Amino acid sequence: MAPSTSSPSVAPADIPVVILCGGQGTRLREASESLPKPLVDIGGRPILWHIMKTYSHFGYRRFVLCLGYKGDMIKDYFVQQRARLNDFTLSLHSGAEPEYHTAVETEDWEVTFAETGLGTATGARIKRVAHYLDAPRFALTYGDGIGSIDLPGLLAAHEASGRTATLTGVHPAGRYGEMVLDGDAVAQFAEKTDQTGYVNGGFFFFEREFVDKYLTDDPSVMLEHAPLQQLARDGGLGIFRHEGFWMGMDTFRDWKELNGLWDAGTAEWKVWND
Repeated sequence: MAPSTSSPSVAPADIPVVILCGGQGTRLREASESLPKPLVDIGGRPILWHIMKTYSHFGYRRFVLCLGYKGDMIKDYFVQQRARLNDFTLSLHSGAEPEYHTAVETEDWEVTFAETGLGTATGARIKRVAHYLDAPRFALTYGDGIGSIDLPGLLAAHEASGRTATLTGVHPAGRYGEMVLDGDAVAQFAEKTDQTGYVNGGFFFFEREFVDKYLTDDPSVMLEHAPLQQLARDGGLGIFRHEGFWMGMDTFRDWKELNGLWDAGTAEWKVWND
């Protein structure tokens, strides 16, 4: 195992959560033709909101959104949230600010919207938000995957491991590339396979040093390729095994299934209270 590099414990409220929101969602056209993929809804709320609510439930409140395709729509969604949730009167002739009649609370979130390029790959998107990562470690996930992830357990496992990064290993395999494991470390990433094993479900923790040591601003570099592969070879990538619910919203069928679970009241990722 690589030498311990893990920083002292940091409270969730102080850990930035980076969410990759720049993809086009080309396999989800029926649901996202006019929307960026993170805004495609589950139960009337964007999947991005569901992901952020999961983190918020466990005390995280600082988010850095890596924007790309139709990022302006993601900005507008949050900027207009107060008006969306409350009754108000708008005097069109005076130009005055809206008069709000209700006080439905918005979330206690600090959200940084970072334009990271339309066609930029995931590794460079993270590199381009490096100046917002002002804590010893940061969390990272994708804007299209949801699950009943034990975030406190994941953070504790990462801190205890002393590794540079820890990812969440999930089922199922098949559509995704499996990982070759060596105990609680990721030895390498494999190509797609029909074997049953763990795949990268996102929901990472990284030590801040990862950005400077393993990432570049090359817009073609995928996080999941050279950076994580090299980190795995260096012995610095651990795995946190998640046996519960996880699902990536990659296709229209996935979108329908997630909405069906929400409508039936069986959405296992909903760990928060209304």
